[in-house]
Parts: sequence; structure tokens; C-alpha cells
Amino acid sequence: MLAIVIPYYKLTFFEATLQSLASQTDKRFKVYIGDDASPENPIDILGNYKGKFDFIYHRFETNLGGVSLTQHWERCITLSYDEEWLMILGDDDVLGDNVVEEFYKQYPVFYSNVNVVRFSSKLIDYSLGKISEVFTHPVWESSSEFFQRKLKEKTRSSLSEYVFSKSSYLKCKFCDYPLAWHSDDMAWIEFSQDKQIYSINEAQMQIGFSNLSISGRNDNLDSKYSASLAFYKNILKKYSQIFSKKERLEILMKYEILIKQSRKLYREEWLFLISHYFRNFSIIPFAKLCRRILIAYR
Repeated sequence: MLAIVIPYYKLTFFEATLQSLASQTDKRFKVYIGDDASPENPIDILGNYKGKFDFIYHRFETNLGGVSLTQHWERCITLSYDEEWLMILGDDDVLGDNVVEEFYKQYPVFYSNVNVVRFSSKLIDYSLGKISEVFTHPVWESSSEFFQRKLKEKTRSSLSEYVFSKSSYLKCKFCDYPLAWHSDDMAWIEFSQDKQIYSINEAQMQIGFSNLSISGRNDNLDSKYSASLAFYKNILKKYSQIFSKKERLEILMKYEILIKQSRKLYREEWLFLISHYFRNFSIIPFAKLCRRILIAYR
């Protein structure tokens, strides 16, 4: 069975999320709502949905998301029982009516072959009242292929549009980056465990975007920057083997450019780059790196 876990904090768009759950054409799921000591009590709204789908609500007495959002996700997951598959649904995100139906319809195709399933998606800009085009994916795709598409800004991704096996989650857990920025990206590399990602394009998730969401705010750019640096460095240190040499060089360049967007590189960062360029030696990229180092230390 499928567990849908909602780390709740914001009431503003929550009813749309609940309505989308009530509208599912297949009710074979259970919802677990973990309230992160929110000042906005959802009890009255939840009362309107009793009997419309199966859910458990639990209020945590301390706020954890402000310290570590991934740890709040994880304590919300502990509310679930013996479900084999998990979805973490944002409290401002919406399921298309047939998301659960298509999950079970296509289950025989993917269940023994993957640990990660994703749906097509749209972005809802609540501030402007706009909905984006539909983002679809190859039905079968490796995590490295997906990473490259996202690196080149040919696609997008958010936590809510994924379903993952509980066994893969328990083995890996989430990387604890600031604001959980890129924590989902790292999860799909780790949770997939060398298996492909399976895409269901026949059902859509609608991902909320506003000045209340982490992705839509501009007062957290320093934390996002720190998270991005840590993410790309971890990719290079732990998972470079899943990429080709050409792809590794592209990731190295991305990491260097990312640092330079805010400041000059530190000595240890140049040394890190030198070591990785040497391991993936190609004369022109290595020569260009040496030139950039000379310019930096003039």
C-alpha cells in the first residue's frame, strides 16, 4: 500500500492539497500528517475531510523544520506503518485525480525493477495565478541521466512528485542540507541504488510556488547557496563513478562556476578541483583550469 506523508506547516493552500486527496479515483492510500508545531491549526479543515480518505493527524510539540527540514520529514515518516511505498507531499502541492490510480495501474510494470517512481508535473504560481506547461520524463531513466538533464536545465524536479520504496529510504535516509535544498536531488541518486527511475506521465502533480515557499522566497539565498555547494561537492566525492568522464568534467565546471557566483575560490577548493581534473585528465580542460588558477593568483 501507499503512504502519503504530509509535513504540515502552512494553512494557506492546505485545503487544495486535502481536496486533491479526497478526489482520488483510487483510495488505496493512507495519509499521515505531521504538524511541525505550526501556529496555524488545521484541525477545523481536517474535520471537513473525515471519511473522505484515510488519514492520521499528529501534532509535534516542537518545531524541527526550522532547524532541519529533512529531520522533520523523517519524523513524519515514522508516523507511517507497514506501507512499502512512500510519497512526501508538500502542504501546498496538489495531486491530479488519477495519480494513485495510475500508480497501481502501472505497478506490475515497475514494482520489482525500481525503488523510485515519479509523476509528470506542473508548477502552480499562486502569486500570479499561473500554471506552467507539463513536464514529462522518459519512462525509464537512470539517476545519472536525470541529473544531467537537470544540470543542463532541461527539466525540473520537486520532492512531492516522487514515490519511493520504504526499504531504500531506510537504507539511505535524506542528506541534511540547509533548507533541505537539493536533499531530494541527492535522494533520487541514493534511493535508486543503481536501478532506473520509472516515470508515470499519464498523471500529474501540481507543485505550489509562492512567496511562502522555500523555492519562492528570496530571503534564504545564502542557505540555498551553501546547500548547493555541499550537494555538488558530495556528488563529485561520492558518486562520480556513475557519470562518464565528459559528464564529470561538466559537473566540475558547474561546481567552480557556482562558487565564483558569490566569491573567489579558496586554496583548498582549487586543490580539490586539481585532484578531480587530474583523475579525469583531458589536456584542454586541465590546461584551462591551470590558466584560471594562474589568473586567480596574479
